[in-house]
Amino acid sequence: MNGYIEIAYFFASLSFVIGLKMLSHPDSARKGNMVAAVGMGLAILLTMMGEKIHNYGWIIGALIIGTGLGAVSARKVKMTAMPQMVSLFNGMGGACAAVISLVEFQHNETLSNHGLNNSTTAIILVGMLIGSVSFSGSMIAFGKLQGYKAIEKPVTYPLQKILNTILMLITIGIGVFIVLNGGTPKEASQLFYGMFALSILYGILFVLPIGGADMPVVISLLNSFTGVAAACAGFLYGNMVMLIGGILVGSAGTILTVVMCSAMNRSLMNVIFGSFGGGAAAGITSATGDQTVREISLTDSAILLSYAKKVIIVPGYGLAVAQAQHTCHELDELLEEKGVDVRYAIHPVAGRMPGHMNVLLAEADVPYPKLFDMEEINGEFSSTDVVLVIGANDVVNPAARKDPASPIYGMPILDVDNAANIIVLKRGMNAGYAGIENELFFDPKTKMLFGDAKSSLVKLVAEVKQN
Repeated sequence: MNGYIEIAYFFASLSFVIGLKMLSHPDSARKGNMVAAVGMGLAILLTMMGEKIHNYGWIIGALIIGTGLGAVSARKVKMTAMPQMVSLFNGMGGACAAVISLVEFQHNETLSNHGLNNSTTAIILVGMLIGSVSFSGSMIAFGKLQGYKAIEKPVTYPLQKILNTILMLITIGIGVFIVLNGGTPKEASQLFYGMFALSILYGILFVLPIGGADMPVVISLLNSFTGVAAACAGFLYGNMVMLIGGILVGSAGTILTVVMCSAMNRSLMNVIFGSFGGGAAAGITSATGDQTVREISLTDSAILLSYAKKVIIVPGYGLAVAQAQHTCHELDELLEEKGVDVRYAIHPVAGRMPGHMNVLLAEADVPYPKLFDMEEINGEFSSTDVVLVIGANDVVNPAARKDPASPIYGMPILDVDNAANIIVLKRGMNAGYAGIENELFFDPKTKMLFGDAKSSLVKLVAEVKQN
Protein backbone atom coordinates (compact mmCIF):
# COMPACT_ATOMS: atom_id res chain seq x y z
CA MET A 1 0.00 0.00 0.00
CA ASN A 2 2.76 2.43 0.96
CA GLY A 3 4.51 1.80 -2.36
CA TYR A 4 1.40 2.78 -4.31
CA ILE A 5 1.01 5.89 -2.17
CA GLU A 6 4.60 6.95 -2.81
CA ILE A 7 4.05 6.54 -6.56
CA ALA A 8 0.85 8.57 -6.34
CA TYR A 9 2.74 11.21 -4.30
CA PHE A 10 5.18 11.42 -7.19
CA PHE A 11 2.38 12.17 -9.66
CA ALA A 12 0.89 14.72 -7.24
CA SER A 13 4.29 16.44 -7.01
CA LEU A 14 4.61 16.30 -10.78
CA SER A 15 1.24 18.03 -11.12
CA PHE A 16 2.57 20.92 -8.99
CA VAL A 17 5.53 21.36 -11.34
CA ILE A 18 3.37 21.14 -14.47
CA GLY A 19 0.76 23.47 -12.98
CA LEU A 20 3.43 26.01 -12.03
CA LYS A 21 4.87 25.86 -15.54
CA MET A 22 1.42 26.41 -17.08
CA LEU A 23 0.80 29.38 -14.77
CA SER A 24 3.62 31.21 -16.54
CA HIS A 25 1.45 31.83 -19.61
CA PRO A 26 -2.01 33.50 -19.56
CA ASP A 27 -3.39 31.07 -22.15
CA SER A 28 -2.64 28.05 -19.97
CA ALA A 29 -2.83 29.64 -16.51
CA ARG A 30 -6.39 28.55 -15.74
CA LYS A 31 -5.69 24.92 -16.72
CA GLY A 32 -2.43 25.04 -14.78
CA ASN A 33 -4.31 26.11 -11.67
CA MET A 34 -6.70 23.18 -12.10
CA VAL A 35 -3.86 20.69 -12.66
CA ALA A 36 -2.13 21.80 -9.44
CA ALA A 37 -5.45 21.77 -7.55
CA VAL A 38 -6.17 18.19 -8.65
CA GLY A 39 -2.66 17.21 -7.52
CA MET A 40 -3.25 18.83 -4.13
CA GLY A 41 -6.59 17.04 -3.77
CA LEU A 42 -4.88 13.75 -4.60
CA ALA A 43 -2.16 14.43 -2.04
CA ILE A 44 -4.71 15.15 0.69
CA LEU A 45 -6.69 12.01 -0.13
CA LEU A 46 -3.57 9.82 -0.13
CA THR A 47 -2.36 11.26 3.16
CA MET A 48 -5.67 10.41 4.77
CA MET A 49 -5.48 6.88 3.37
CA GLY A 50 -1.85 6.26 4.20
CA GLU A 51 -1.66 7.51 7.78
CA LYS A 52 -3.16 5.97 10.89
CA ILE A 53 -5.86 8.56 11.29
CA HIS A 54 -8.86 8.04 13.53
CA ASN A 55 -10.55 11.44 13.62
CA TYR A 56 -11.86 11.47 10.03
CA GLY A 57 -14.99 13.33 11.07
CA TRP A 58 -13.06 16.39 12.18
CA ILE A 59 -10.81 16.33 9.10
CA ILE A 60 -13.64 15.94 6.61
CA GLY A 61 -15.69 18.58 8.42
CA ALA A 62 -12.77 21.02 8.25
CA LEU A 63 -12.23 20.22 4.56
CA ILE A 64 -15.87 20.93 3.75
CA ILE A 65 -15.91 24.21 5.70
CA GLY A 66 -12.57 25.36 4.28
CA THR A 67 -13.50 24.43 0.71
CA GLY A 68 -16.85 26.19 1.04
CA LEU A 69 -15.32 29.38 2.45
CA GLY A 70 -12.60 29.38 -0.21
CA ALA A 71 -15.03 28.81 -3.09
CA VAL A 72 -17.44 31.54 -1.94
CA SER A 73 -14.61 34.00 -1.29
CA ALA A 74 -12.98 33.37 -4.67
CA ARG A 75 -16.27 33.94 -6.50
CA LYS A 76 -17.26 37.09 -4.63
CA VAL A 77 -13.95 38.89 -4.28
CA LYS A 78 -13.47 41.83 -6.63
CA MET A 79 -10.46 41.99 -8.90
CA THR A 80 -9.21 45.04 -6.99
CA ALA A 81 -9.35 43.03 -3.77
CA MET A 82 -7.29 40.10 -5.12
CA PRO A 83 -4.07 41.34 -3.43
CA GLN A 84 -5.88 41.32 -0.08
CA MET A 85 -7.11 37.80 -0.75
CA VAL A 86 -3.61 36.64 -1.68
CA SER A 87 -2.33 38.15 1.58
CA LEU A 88 -5.00 36.28 3.52
CA PHE A 89 -4.10 33.01 1.78
CA ASN A 90 -0.41 33.63 2.53
CA GLY A 91 -1.29 34.31 6.15
CA MET A 92 -3.37 31.16 6.46
CA GLY A 93 -0.54 29.06 4.99
CA GLY A 94 1.92 30.56 7.45
CA ALA A 95 -0.51 30.04 10.33
CA CYS A 96 -0.92 26.36 9.38
CA ALA A 97 2.84 25.85 9.42
CA ALA A 98 3.10 27.63 12.79
CA VAL A 99 0.27 25.53 14.28
CA ILE A 100 1.97 22.34 13.07
CA SER A 101 5.14 23.41 14.89
CA LEU A 102 3.21 24.29 18.05
CA VAL A 103 1.48 20.89 18.08
CA GLU A 104 4.59 18.90 17.19
CA PHE A 105 6.74 20.65 19.79
CA GLN A 106 4.32 19.64 22.52
CA HIS A 107 3.92 16.16 21.03
CA ASN A 108 7.65 15.45 20.73
CA GLU A 109 8.35 16.93 24.14
CA THR A 110 5.80 14.59 25.71
CA LEU A 111 7.35 11.61 23.94
CA SER A 112 10.89 12.48 24.88
CA ASN A 113 9.98 13.58 28.42
CA HIS A 114 13.41 15.15 28.96
CA GLY A 115 14.43 17.23 26.02
CA LEU A 116 13.87 16.91 22.27
CA ASN A 117 15.97 15.54 19.47
CA ASN A 118 18.12 18.45 18.30
CA SER A 119 17.46 18.11 14.58
CA THR A 120 13.70 17.69 15.09
CA THR A 121 13.63 20.68 17.43
CA ALA A 122 15.53 22.82 14.93
CA ILE A 123 13.04 22.00 12.16
CA ILE A 124 10.09 22.71 14.45
CA LEU A 125 11.55 26.06 15.53
CA VAL A 126 12.42 27.17 11.99
CA GLY A 127 8.92 26.26 10.78
CA MET A 128 7.32 28.07 13.71
CA LEU A 129 9.50 31.18 13.27
CA ILE A 130 8.96 31.55 9.53
CA GLY A 131 5.29 30.56 9.64
CA SER A 132 4.54 33.03 12.45
CA VAL A 133 6.33 35.90 10.69
CA SER A 134 4.48 35.05 7.47
CA PHE A 135 1.13 34.97 9.27
CA SER A 136 1.39 38.23 11.22
CA GLY A 137 3.18 40.03 8.37
CA SER A 138 0.50 38.96 5.91
CA MET A 139 -2.25 40.22 8.21
CA ILE A 140 -0.58 43.64 8.36
CA ALA A 141 -0.16 43.59 4.56
CA PHE A 142 -3.86 42.78 4.26
CA GLY A 143 -4.73 45.74 6.51
CA LYS A 144 -2.56 48.09 4.46
CA LEU A 145 -4.04 46.93 1.17
CA GLN A 146 -7.53 47.13 2.62
CA GLY A 147 -6.86 50.78 3.46
CA TYR A 148 -7.07 50.69 7.26
CA LYS A 149 -6.16 54.24 8.19
CA ALA A 150 -3.98 53.41 11.20
CA ILE A 151 -1.52 51.30 9.16
CA GLU A 152 -2.14 52.23 5.53
CA LYS A 153 0.86 54.55 5.42
CA PRO A 154 4.32 53.40 6.54
CA VAL A 155 4.45 53.35 10.34
CA THR A 156 7.92 54.36 11.49
CA TYR A 157 9.54 55.35 14.78
CA PRO A 158 13.08 56.21 15.96
CA LEU A 159 15.66 53.40 15.88
CA GLN A 160 13.14 51.14 14.16
CA LYS A 161 15.69 49.26 12.05
CA ILE A 162 18.00 48.69 15.00
CA LEU A 163 15.18 47.57 17.30
CA ASN A 164 13.78 45.21 14.66
CA THR A 165 17.22 43.71 14.10
CA ILE A 166 17.74 43.23 17.86
CA LEU A 167 14.29 41.64 18.15
CA MET A 168 15.09 39.15 15.39
CA LEU A 169 18.49 38.32 16.91
CA ILE A 170 16.88 37.70 20.32
CA THR A 171 14.24 35.46 18.71
CA ILE A 172 16.85 33.42 16.84
CA GLY A 173 19.04 33.34 19.97
CA ILE A 174 16.22 31.79 21.99
CA GLY A 175 15.79 29.15 19.30
CA VAL A 176 19.49 28.29 19.33
CA PHE A 177 19.43 28.04 23.13
CA ILE A 178 16.45 25.67 23.02
CA VAL A 179 18.22 23.43 20.51
CA LEU A 180 21.53 23.36 22.36
CA ASN A 181 20.31 23.44 25.94
CA GLY A 182 16.57 23.77 26.48
CA GLY A 183 16.75 23.01 30.20
CA THR A 184 13.84 21.18 31.76
CA PRO A 185 10.72 20.47 29.66
CA LYS A 186 8.91 23.26 31.50
CA GLU A 187 11.70 25.76 30.80
CA ALA A 188 11.88 24.66 27.16
CA SER A 189 8.13 25.18 26.77
CA GLN A 190 8.31 28.65 28.28
CA LEU A 191 11.15 29.62 25.96
CA PHE A 192 9.34 28.11 22.98
CA TYR A 193 6.14 30.07 23.55
CA GLY A 194 8.18 33.20 24.25
CA MET A 195 9.90 32.71 20.89
CA PHE A 196 6.50 32.22 19.26
CA ALA A 197 5.21 35.54 20.67
CA LEU A 198 8.37 37.38 19.54
CA SER A 199 8.03 35.87 16.05
CA ILE A 200 4.47 37.17 15.78
CA LEU A 201 5.62 40.60 16.98
CA TYR A 202 8.50 40.65 14.50
CA GLY A 203 6.16 39.90 11.59
CA ILE A 204 4.03 42.89 12.56
CA LEU A 205 6.99 45.25 12.99
CA PHE A 206 8.58 43.92 9.79
CA VAL A 207 5.70 44.98 7.53
CA LEU A 208 4.43 48.10 9.35
CA PRO A 209 7.11 50.47 7.97
CA ILE A 210 6.78 49.28 4.35
CA GLY A 211 5.03 51.63 1.94
CA GLY A 212 2.27 50.91 -0.54
CA ALA A 213 4.56 51.02 -3.58
CA ASP A 214 6.50 48.05 -2.22
CA MET A 215 3.49 45.89 -1.37
CA PRO A 216 3.83 43.68 -4.51
CA VAL A 217 7.37 42.80 -3.40
CA VAL A 218 6.30 42.21 0.20
CA ILE A 219 3.44 39.92 -0.84
CA SER A 220 5.83 37.91 -2.99
CA LEU A 221 8.38 37.72 -0.16
CA LEU A 222 5.78 36.58 2.38
CA ASN A 223 4.60 33.99 -0.13
CA SER A 224 8.11 32.57 -0.27
CA PHE A 225 8.19 32.51 3.57
CA THR A 226 5.00 30.45 3.61
CA GLY A 227 6.51 28.00 1.14
CA VAL A 228 9.64 27.53 3.27
CA ALA A 229 7.50 27.05 6.39
CA ALA A 230 5.43 24.40 4.59
CA ALA A 231 8.64 22.69 3.44
CA CYS A 232 9.77 22.51 7.08
CA ALA A 233 6.48 20.80 7.96
CA GLY A 234 7.00 18.34 5.09
CA PHE A 235 10.53 17.62 6.32
CA LEU A 236 9.21 17.13 9.84
CA TYR A 237 6.65 14.54 8.77
CA GLY A 238 8.82 12.96 6.09
CA ASN A 239 6.05 13.80 3.61
CA MET A 240 7.68 14.29 0.21
CA VAL A 241 4.71 15.88 -1.51
CA MET A 242 4.45 18.53 1.21
CA LEU A 243 8.20 19.07 1.08
CA ILE A 244 8.25 19.45 -2.71
CA GLY A 245 5.18 21.71 -2.70
CA GLY A 246 6.76 23.93 -0.06
CA ILE A 247 10.07 24.11 -1.92
CA LEU A 248 8.28 25.03 -5.17
CA VAL A 249 6.30 27.82 -3.49
CA GLY A 250 9.33 29.07 -1.57
CA SER A 251 11.66 29.09 -4.57
CA ALA A 252 9.06 30.58 -6.94
CA GLY A 253 8.29 33.34 -4.42
CA THR A 254 11.97 34.06 -3.93
CA ILE A 255 12.65 34.27 -7.68
CA LEU A 256 9.63 36.52 -8.16
CA THR A 257 10.79 38.76 -5.30
CA VAL A 258 14.20 39.13 -6.93
CA VAL A 259 12.60 39.87 -10.32
CA MET A 260 10.29 42.49 -8.76
CA CYS A 261 13.21 44.17 -6.97
CA SER A 262 15.14 44.17 -10.23
CA ALA A 263 12.16 45.75 -12.02
CA MET A 264 12.21 48.55 -9.45
CA ASN A 265 16.02 48.77 -9.48
CA ARG A 266 16.07 48.36 -5.71
CA SER A 267 17.65 45.87 -3.34
CA LEU A 268 15.53 43.74 -1.03
CA MET A 269 17.06 45.52 1.98
CA ASN A 270 16.03 48.84 0.46
CA VAL A 271 12.48 47.55 0.06
CA ILE A 272 12.33 46.32 3.67
CA PHE A 273 13.90 49.40 5.24
CA GLY A 274 13.21 52.09 2.65
CA SER A 275 9.55 52.95 3.42
CA PHE A 276 9.11 53.64 -0.32
CA GLY A 277 5.61 54.97 -0.94
CA GLY A 278 4.77 57.55 1.70
CA GLY A 279 7.82 57.45 3.93
CA ALA A 280 10.15 60.22 4.79
CA ALA A 281 11.62 60.41 1.32
CA ALA A 282 8.29 60.54 -0.39
CA GLY A 283 6.68 63.83 -1.21
CA ILE A 284 9.85 65.88 -1.20
CA THR A 285 10.32 65.66 -4.95
CA SER A 286 8.16 67.71 -7.25
CA ALA A 287 8.21 68.39 -10.93
CA THR A 288 10.13 71.46 -12.06
CA GLY A 289 9.90 73.73 -15.11
CA ASP A 290 6.64 74.24 -16.98
CA GLN A 291 3.88 73.25 -14.52
CA THR A 292 1.00 73.75 -16.95
CA VAL A 293 -1.55 70.97 -17.04
CA ARG A 294 -3.30 70.59 -20.39
CA GLU A 295 -6.77 69.07 -20.48
CA ILE A 296 -8.41 67.42 -23.46
CA SER A 297 -12.08 66.89 -24.25
CA LEU A 298 -13.69 63.53 -24.98
CA THR A 299 -14.34 64.54 -28.57
CA ASP A 300 -10.75 65.56 -29.20
CA SER A 301 -9.52 62.38 -27.52
CA ALA A 302 -11.76 60.24 -29.72
CA ILE A 303 -10.58 62.01 -32.88
CA LEU A 304 -6.92 61.66 -31.86
CA LEU A 305 -7.36 57.93 -31.22
CA SER A 306 -9.52 57.23 -34.28
CA TYR A 307 -7.06 58.77 -36.72
CA ALA A 308 -3.94 57.28 -35.17
CA LYS A 309 -2.04 54.46 -36.83
CA LYS A 310 -0.67 53.04 -33.64
CA VAL A 311 -2.00 53.27 -30.05
CA ILE A 312 -0.47 51.80 -26.91
CA ILE A 313 -2.62 51.42 -23.79
CA VAL A 314 -0.86 51.51 -20.40
CA PRO A 315 -3.12 49.99 -17.72
CA GLY A 316 -2.61 50.71 -14.02
CA TYR A 317 -4.28 50.12 -10.69
CA GLY A 318 -6.80 52.87 -11.46
CA LEU A 319 -8.17 50.70 -14.28
CA ALA A 320 -8.70 47.86 -11.78
CA VAL A 321 -10.36 50.14 -9.22
CA ALA A 322 -12.79 51.43 -11.84
CA GLN A 323 -13.46 47.88 -13.13
CA ALA A 324 -12.99 49.33 -16.59
CA GLN A 325 -11.10 46.48 -18.27
CA HIS A 326 -14.10 45.34 -20.33
CA THR A 327 -14.81 48.87 -21.58
CA CYS A 328 -11.12 49.29 -22.32
CA HIS A 329 -11.18 46.14 -24.45
CA GLU A 330 -14.31 47.41 -26.23
CA LEU A 331 -12.43 50.62 -27.07
CA ASP A 332 -9.42 48.76 -28.44
CA GLU A 333 -11.68 46.57 -30.61
CA LEU A 334 -13.40 49.67 -32.01
CA LEU A 335 -10.06 51.26 -32.83
CA GLU A 336 -8.81 48.10 -34.52
CA GLU A 337 -11.97 48.06 -36.69
CA LYS A 338 -10.81 51.49 -37.84
CA GLY A 339 -7.41 50.07 -38.77
CA VAL A 340 -5.53 51.25 -35.67
CA ASP A 341 -2.76 48.99 -34.33
CA VAL A 342 -3.56 48.69 -30.59
CA ARG A 343 -1.21 47.17 -28.02
CA TYR A 344 -0.97 47.02 -24.23
CA ALA A 345 2.22 47.85 -22.31
CA ILE A 346 2.57 45.97 -19.01
CA HIS A 347 5.06 47.17 -16.38
CA PRO A 348 6.33 44.37 -14.08
CA VAL A 349 5.06 46.12 -10.92
CA ALA A 350 1.87 47.65 -12.32
CA GLY A 351 -1.02 47.14 -9.91
CA ARG A 352 -0.70 45.83 -6.39
CA MET A 353 0.64 42.34 -6.91
CA PRO A 354 2.72 40.45 -9.48
CA GLY A 355 0.79 39.77 -12.69
CA HIS A 356 -2.17 41.89 -11.58
CA MET A 357 -2.60 43.62 -14.95
CA ASN A 358 -2.27 40.39 -16.93
CA VAL A 359 -5.04 38.78 -14.87
CA LEU A 360 -7.19 41.88 -15.12
CA LEU A 361 -6.97 42.03 -18.92
CA ALA A 362 -7.38 38.27 -19.27
CA GLU A 363 -10.66 38.62 -17.39
CA ALA A 364 -11.82 40.96 -20.16
CA ASP A 365 -10.66 38.47 -22.84
CA VAL A 366 -7.96 40.76 -24.18
CA PRO A 367 -5.88 38.48 -26.47
CA TYR A 368 -2.51 37.69 -24.95
CA PRO A 369 -0.54 38.58 -28.12
CA LYS A 370 -1.66 42.17 -27.53
CA LEU A 371 0.12 42.30 -24.15
CA PHE A 372 3.77 43.33 -24.17
CA ASP A 373 6.24 43.42 -21.32
CA MET A 374 8.21 46.59 -20.68
CA GLU A 375 11.39 45.35 -22.35
CA GLU A 376 9.47 44.30 -25.46
CA ILE A 377 7.55 47.51 -26.02
CA ASN A 378 9.73 50.34 -24.73
CA GLY A 379 11.40 50.72 -28.11
CA GLU A 380 8.04 51.17 -29.83
CA PHE A 381 6.84 54.28 -28.01
CA SER A 382 8.89 56.55 -30.29
CA SER A 383 6.88 55.28 -33.29
CA THR A 384 3.51 55.49 -31.51
CA ASP A 385 0.95 58.15 -32.33
CA VAL A 386 -1.03 58.02 -29.07
CA VAL A 387 -0.43 56.45 -25.68
CA LEU A 388 -3.49 56.04 -23.46
CA VAL A 389 -2.44 55.89 -19.80
CA ILE A 390 -5.29 54.56 -17.64
CA GLY A 391 -4.78 54.83 -13.91
CA ALA A 392 -1.01 54.29 -13.99
CA ASN A 393 1.35 56.74 -12.36
CA ASP A 394 4.81 55.95 -11.03
CA VAL A 395 5.60 53.39 -13.75
CA VAL A 396 5.45 56.13 -16.42
CA ASN A 397 7.16 58.93 -14.46
CA PRO A 398 10.23 60.22 -16.40
CA ALA A 399 11.76 61.34 -13.08
CA ALA A 400 12.91 57.74 -12.70
CA ARG A 401 15.32 58.40 -15.59
CA LYS A 402 16.08 62.08 -15.17
CA ASP A 403 16.00 63.12 -11.51
CA PRO A 404 18.70 61.64 -9.23
CA ALA A 405 16.93 63.18 -6.22
CA SER A 406 13.70 61.31 -6.92
CA PRO A 407 12.84 58.31 -4.68
CA ILE A 408 12.12 56.30 -7.84
CA TYR A 409 15.34 57.29 -9.64
CA GLY A 410 16.79 54.28 -11.42
CA MET A 411 13.53 52.32 -11.56
CA PRO A 412 12.94 51.08 -15.13
CA ILE A 413 9.78 52.70 -16.50
CA LEU A 414 7.64 52.59 -19.61
CA ASP A 415 9.07 55.24 -21.94
CA VAL A 416 5.67 56.78 -22.58
CA ASP A 417 7.11 60.28 -22.97
CA ASN A 418 8.74 59.22 -26.26
CA ALA A 419 5.32 58.96 -27.98
CA ALA A 420 3.90 61.72 -30.19
CA ASN A 421 0.78 62.21 -28.02
CA ILE A 422 -0.14 61.07 -24.53
CA ILE A 423 -3.65 60.99 -23.04
CA VAL A 424 -3.82 60.33 -19.29
CA LEU A 425 -7.09 59.17 -17.75
CA LYS A 426 -7.02 60.16 -14.09
CA ARG A 427 -9.39 61.35 -11.37
CA GLY A 428 -7.18 64.27 -10.34
CA MET A 429 -3.59 65.33 -9.86
CA ASN A 430 -2.98 63.20 -6.76
CA ALA A 431 0.39 61.50 -6.55
CA GLY A 432 0.81 57.74 -6.96
CA TYR A 433 2.10 55.24 -4.39
CA ALA A 434 5.55 56.81 -4.41
CA GLY A 435 4.00 60.11 -3.27
CA ILE A 436 5.73 62.24 -5.87
CA GLU A 437 4.49 64.41 -8.71
CA ASN A 438 4.63 62.96 -12.18
CA GLU A 439 6.63 65.01 -14.69
CA LEU A 440 4.75 63.31 -17.49
CA PHE A 441 1.56 65.18 -16.60
CA PHE A 442 3.26 68.51 -17.37
CA ASP A 443 4.82 67.37 -20.64
CA PRO A 444 3.59 69.55 -23.57
CA LYS A 445 2.63 66.34 -25.41
CA THR A 446 0.44 65.16 -22.52
CA LYS A 447 -3.28 65.88 -22.24
CA MET A 448 -5.28 65.04 -19.12
CA LEU A 449 -8.76 63.53 -19.35
CA PHE A 450 -10.04 63.86 -15.80
CA GLY A 451 -12.73 61.61 -14.34
CA ASP A 452 -13.49 58.05 -13.30
CA ALA A 453 -11.70 55.67 -15.68
CA LYS A 454 -14.77 53.58 -16.51
CA SER A 455 -17.04 56.59 -17.01
CA SER A 456 -14.45 58.27 -19.23
CA LEU A 457 -13.92 55.11 -21.28
CA VAL A 458 -17.66 54.57 -21.75
CA LYS A 459 -18.01 58.12 -23.08
CA LEU A 460 -14.87 57.70 -25.17
CA VAL A 461 -16.28 54.54 -26.77
CA ALA A 462 -19.46 56.45 -27.67
CA GLU A 463 -17.42 59.28 -29.21
CA VAL A 464 -15.21 56.90 -31.20
CA LYS A 465 -18.31 55.24 -32.65
CA GLN A 466 -19.38 58.62 -34.03
CA ASN A 467 -16.04 59.31 -35.71
